[in-house]
Amino acid sequence: MLPIWEHDMIWEVRIVARSTLNGFVNNRVNSRLRTGVKKHLEAWYAEVEKASWKNPAELKAQFRSASIVSGERVVFNIKGNDYRLIVAINYHYGILLIIWLGTHKEYDKIDAPKVAFEKERYANSSNSN
Repeated sequence: MLPIWEHDMIWEVRIVARSTLNGFVNNRVNSRLRTGVKKHLEAWYAEVEKASWKNPAELKAQFRSASIVSGERVVFNIKGNDYRLIVAINYHYGILLIIWLGTHKEYDKIDAPKVAFEKERYANSSNSN
């Protein structure tokens, strides 16, 4: 049970993990497009970081183009609709986990409700052990 004063606190969303966004930009985006994609992802990150959604309806009110896939899974359009970002959100604790990020064309080939995070997808392929 929370103290009365904590009930009215504004909790900001904690995003896990920013390194996934950076890995995507650095290792999966054409070098000519990196600056633009990075700018859009940073804008998304800054906006989400300040959010305090309590449920999917509040998220949808802020991001009208987002697709609510399930009670906890959401797809965001990045850079218009060039890229798709799939996240899992725990609204109660204010935690957002980045699950998948890719082009719209790649997105069309996956199952958004079931896709799992793959660390290797965002790793630098030239750093193989």
